[in-house]
Amino acid sequence: MLAQVTDRLAIEATGIDKSFGETRAVAGASVSLVEGEVVALLGPSGSGKTTVLRVVAGFEVPDSGTVDIGGRRVVGDGAWVDPERRRVGMVFQEGALFPHLTVGKNVGFGNPAPGRVEECLALVGLADRARSYPHELSGGERQRVALARALAPEPEVVLLDEPFASLDAGLRVALREEIMGILRKAGASALLVTHDQEEALSVADSVTVMREGRVEQAGPPEEVYSRPASRWVAEFLGAADIVPGRATDGVVDCELGRFPADHSLTGEVDVVVRPEALRLRAVNGHTQINGQNGDVRARVLSRSFYGHDVLVELALPSGLQLRSRTLGSSRWEPGDEVAVTVEGVVSVLPISG
Repeated sequence: MLAQVTDRLAIEATGIDKSFGETRAVAGASVSLVEGEVVALLGPSGSGKTTVLRVVAGFEVPDSGTVDIGGRRVVGDGAWVDPERRRVGMVFQEGALFPHLTVGKNVGFGNPAPGRVEECLALVGLADRARSYPHELSGGERQRVALARALAPEPEVVLLDEPFASLDAGLRVALREEIMGILRKAGASALLVTHDQEEALSVADSVTVMREGRVEQAGPPEEVYSRPASRWVAEFLGAADIVPGRATDGVVDCELGRFPADHSLTGEVDVVVRPEALRLRAVNGHTQINGQNGDVRARVLSRSFYGHDVLVELALPSGLQLRSRTLGSSRWEPGDEVAVTVEGVVSVLPISG
């Protein structure tokens, strides 16, 4: 049965602070997860994302803040619920299976309801491996067993801590799609910790981006990618070029043309342009370059073909370098003169962002 997203919060962590000695790992972070959602907690190493997960799980005690799971306060305001009573399922990076127990006994370790072990092994496609031992399984199979074990006690939420990081690239992509499909089929609410931007954007219903212990931005993947809250978020989430601009009266003027801007922005700003937003066309003696809405002249510096797409590096008349990414092949060669048109969304941010 497919997951049904409701308005009920499966996790509500508010104002989490946690320090280890002199190091402040988490600084007032808040994370919420609606029942039936998959939320990705995304950030570079040291951003505090795993610490937040461990606070939710009950493996770390926060210095301040509260955590509610399924509407029940589990930490904060004098409350404390032990990890084993929080109704959370955990999937770790290495699976963390017991090597001396069979697959079936691993899944049944938390004493789930009768028949639940068989049901969860069938759900992850390993119904015929109940008598096998972990060393007899592939890396992907071990992670599916770990997921079955997490789901067996019918937890309120499933917490996944970099579950695909130790796998090779090809298996990682295939397995994450498979496991996310299993979670949605089971109707599970899941919080996924990852440092992989592509992973977070492709599998999550919502992405919470962390940096240096703080939440920089949270929202649907399309929103945080297309409307980043800061220059750091824009550059962390994918390729982004920054064009200097000046904003006034709800518009911004820059070397690529004129674009809408928030009326609150005035003066010098950064215009964030993704490579996929730029389109190129040939320039000849009859080509009209109007200088409006991203129609400007540029020179091709290089091109890189990746099979499914091509990346072209450009230089504007000022010397500013940009990138254009389009599907398929390309006829552009270094030295070619082209017209650049912006056909996608640009973001306008204050320079301090």
